[in-house]
Amino acid sequence: MSPSQPLHKLNSATDSQHADDAFPLVLRLVRANPDTLQHMKDDQVVDLIRDTDAEISKLQALQLRAIADLSVRRRRAPSTASEVALALSITEHRASAIVSAANALIARLPRMLNLMDDGRLDLYRAMKVTDATAWLSGDYVRVVDEALEERVPGRNATQVRRAAAYAAAKADPQGAASRTEQKLMERRFSLHHQDAAVTHLSINNAPTERATAAYARIDQAARALKTPGETRTLDQLRADVAMDLLLSGTGGPTARTEVFLHVDLATYLSLNDLPATLAGRGPIAASVARRIISGPGTTLRRVLTDPRTGQVVELSPTHYPLDPAHDEFIRVRDQECRQPGCTRPAQSCGIEPTQASGGGEVVAYQPVTFCSRHRKLKDQPGWNYEVAPDGTVKVATPTGRVRTTTPPSMHPTRRRASRSHKKPRT
Repeated sequence: MSPSQPLHKLNSATDSQHADDAFPLVLRLVRANPDTLQHMKDDQVVDLIRDTDAEISKLQALQLRAIADLSVRRRRAPSTASEVALALSITEHRASAIVSAANALIARLPRMLNLMDDGRLDLYRAMKVTDATAWLSGDYVRVVDEALEERVPGRNATQVRRAAAYAAAKADPQGAASRTEQKLMERRFSLHHQDAAVTHLSINNAPTERATAAYARIDQAARALKTPGETRTLDQLRADVAMDLLLSGTGGPTARTEVFLHVDLATYLSLNDLPATLAGRGPIAASVARRIISGPGTTLRRVLTDPRTGQVVELSPTHYPLDPAHDEFIRVRDQECRQPGCTRPAQSCGIEPTQASGGGEVVAYQPVTFCSRHRKLKDQPGWNYEVAPDGTVKVATPTGRVRTTTPPSMHPTRRRASRSHKKPRT
């Protein structure tokens, strides 16, 4: 029987029945009768969404195994991507990325593929791992595969990318530094004309710290222009300010902008090469962090952390613990928006008073960083936010699910993922 023969011709009726029996009961009921959804409670619908996603991940794992097998049969010829593109009605660029991911997961990242088999990791997030580890040699990638096995389930794509990038840079710091330098050598300014008399303008492979600072300056200027009578959106204002700056050197104030870089003392002193963290971006190579620190105008701040948790307890210049309500302390402690999964840098967030847990009859509040979107979400019906004395944030959704996050550790090896559980019904 030829490899190109449709799969359904290879399956017997018995095999099909067994596959259907393995499908979760609720999913089978809803698939048979979509009207069943109307009789389900909110939390049951959310469970259905999660269960469906798990089954999709399992099917994607099976599909990737088939694609990898096809690639082997075609002796890994580039034409394999063309064949997959035709079979799935996708572009060859997308097909090529999927074929590469399939080969990487089979040969280099078997633990990530096993997570997909278990319904704990989907293709989109798995490809964040394959992309972040593509440059690693086989010995190093096996270390990363093992390190990520317990870290990526339950995390969104940005968090998975960051975890994979950090693990890769930690496994091969010299390779990570070389890769960064190579990318910087490939930096370019691009112009792509599009339809309707508009054009896409971009700077590719710019130094992360400079690009982040440039965006912060443009964003700051755009927000200053967003007066009550201004009809342009913030996105439109940012684009206009950027063009003004490029064409005339003006467009906003020349105020200093901040980029938060978190690096431990040993890395700063070149005693180790652990990756540093740039707020809003994630891990960067130790050599890049040291280059940023040595730049003109850089200000160093001493941050003392709890040796057990890695959480911030004191911020210089004072030698005394700061008032917990101090804005700068809160931003250094939180690093990013405290909504689970949000990676908006803390310096771009507002300090939001949030109800403290165990406040008793008198409602107490603790300050936490939230971006503008999640500040609004806090006030929506059914959403409940509480902050513990140590800065732990509990977010309860309208269906009673609770996500708990602690202030991120300043010690990268001790970072803890957010936890999810179901709030007991009252």
